[in-house]
Amino acid sequence: MAAGAGAGAKQAAQRAAELRNEIEQHNVRYYVHDAPSVSDADYDALMRELTQLETDHPELVTPESPTQRVGAAPLSAFGSVRHAVPMLSLGNAFDPDEVQAFDRRVTETLRGAGLLRPDQQPEYFCELKLDGLAISLRYENGRLVQAATRGDGQTGEDVTANVRTIRAVPLRLKGAVPSVLEVRGEVLMNRAEFERLNRSQAARDEKVFVNPRNAAAGSLRQLDPRITAQRPLRFFAYSWGEVHGLPGRQPGLFEEPAPGARQESTLPHDTHGAMLAWLAELGLPVNTRHNRRMQGAEGLLAYYEQVGSERAKLPYDIDGVVYKIDSLPAQKVLGFVARAPRFALAHKFPAEEATTRLLDIEVQVGRTGAITPVARLQPVFVGGVTVTNATLHNEDEVRRKDVRIGDTVIVRRAGDVIPEVVGPVPGKRPADAREFVMPTSCPVCGSAIERTEDEAIARCTGGLFCAAQRKQTLLHAAGRKALDIDGLGEKLVDQLVESGRLKSLADLYSLTAFELAALDRMGKKSADNLVAAIDKARTPTLGRLLFALGIRHVGETTARDVARHFGNIESIMDADEDALTGAPDVGPAVAGSIRRFFAEPHNREIIDLLKAQGVHPVAEAGPQGNTLAGKTFVLTGTMPNWTRDDATRHILAAGGKVSGSVSKKTAYVVAGEDAGSKLAKARELGVTVLDEDELKALLGV
Repeated sequence: MAAGAGAGAKQAAQRAAELRNEIEQHNVRYYVHDAPSVSDADYDALMRELTQLETDHPELVTPESPTQRVGAAPLSAFGSVRHAVPMLSLGNAFDPDEVQAFDRRVTETLRGAGLLRPDQQPEYFCELKLDGLAISLRYENGRLVQAATRGDGQTGEDVTANVRTIRAVPLRLKGAVPSVLEVRGEVLMNRAEFERLNRSQAARDEKVFVNPRNAAAGSLRQLDPRITAQRPLRFFAYSWGEVHGLPGRQPGLFEEPAPGARQESTLPHDTHGAMLAWLAELGLPVNTRHNRRMQGAEGLLAYYEQVGSERAKLPYDIDGVVYKIDSLPAQKVLGFVARAPRFALAHKFPAEEATTRLLDIEVQVGRTGAITPVARLQPVFVGGVTVTNATLHNEDEVRRKDVRIGDTVIVRRAGDVIPEVVGPVPGKRPADAREFVMPTSCPVCGSAIERTEDEAIARCTGGLFCAAQRKQTLLHAAGRKALDIDGLGEKLVDQLVESGRLKSLADLYSLTAFELAALDRMGKKSADNLVAAIDKARTPTLGRLLFALGIRHVGETTARDVARHFGNIESIMDADEDALTGAPDVGPAVAGSIRRFFAEPHNREIIDLLKAQGVHPVAEAGPQGNTLAGKTFVLTGTMPNWTRDDATRHILAAGGKVSGSVSKKTAYVVAGEDAGSKLAKARELGVTVLDEDELKALLGV
């Protein structure tokens, strides 16, 4: 009997394995290739058989089984995930001239680096720019362990439970897998499935979605994964992040490297196209149907025109195409600028426009007090979304465009760009159309609105006193380069400001763990940690405190220079513009901004309140010697032990300066692992290149 039972269990395990394999193959054919191989009824029958087998034999259930995609219990909130390799954005192009300029820069750089002969053109890998939600999947030893949204590029939301319900996403990779693989891709929804979803939503009197992108994003960010499981989501991989565990391969090539990221990686191929083919071999869905390799700007523009002509026939939405240099070594040489790679470009389709009625013009107040006229519109569908507000930029733009309240106006929206009013339709102007008048006082705090002669932007003078500026000012003040208060996020600041608990920066220091723990999404441990971080910030350096105040034109380096020059906050507050320009690299604009800030009584009051809360900044350390005085350093790549902040702090303390670009005036370039184009530029100009140990020796640390 026991032997028979054992044979039955063995047969059940064998049949379960067969069913899982067959179901996953059907998933790939349906969700990746749009070529279903069985009817819905036959598919459902396979799922029912597998479900019954696993019910009868619970020991057969595995986390990767198709039956486990139904969704877990609802979440209370999304956690946060820090990307091992940042998810960077791409530079955009909207016309052929910008594409040709991009190709010209790439060509000149690669020829200068010896990677391209004078008679050669760069080879690009061209892809569709899918209009969905960017996502990062982390596989460890082939198993899906985490999924996160892009977020701000550095940190995203943990949506693992929801992503596990997407049938296009393999829960386990196949073949020879790396020990760690981060896959970057897009979650989206086909138009036909989107329309079916909306019909179903409407029939149940539930929310209907504006477009497939919003439907995909809303579905992925459901707190109840069981709802996500019911949505027809798809996924296509287009890139990768962290990769480990392929010994003997080409070392250290990342598509999206960044300072501080773990770089000890190996990749199996040296071209972008080959890497995507490798991801497909592992079982990941890759949208290869429209990918092409093209040469030079002429090839890129030809691809753009071809895709544009076929765009309406695609089953999903796209908002452009993406060009990437195919060679990964060439990508490394081209490197990055700001938060975007120099080796890639998103070529957007033309902006979509529509006409609607301008109901009113109101003003919004930004973090720095910038007053922006905003058009309130009769709702209009443009660029894939329903638009009710659009920017008018500034008072001069309103006058130049001759936009009046009551006009019929043209509204433009391109991709994710904020909608803007292009101008009025003159022939439809009503007799009672009214001109816009810029208010003289802030609509939020009542402080005076001022506009200097050399600026197009009018600004509220309320500073920290203004509630509209307060939220962003507090977030800025809590930042890593300012007071470094870990745990003070946007949602928490929103709660504290809107409840009236935080009226100024000084109020931060009176927060208690007891009251914080009572707020939404805050527990006792989080509250205790935040209070500890706030207490630690009672003795910042003077430069950090000055930077935290959010004074216009006063960046991190300027704040440190001013702090060193004056020594204490009182001297800075009382200095006139002539005295302020005596500080290193402080010109009239910076001096005027500091003077105007401290001329406001409520800003001076904030300093008094900070002192009352026990905030006592310590003097900024001066240079440790004159050996590096006047020497300019540029940092690139990742150092073994020091972060860029560490290196910058030591260089500044020794009297040196740190710049973001290499020039003939650069004394040293400090190059770590995966240094990019800055290293190539240094060699071209004959600038001395140091590694971390050589920098430390130069600094004497």
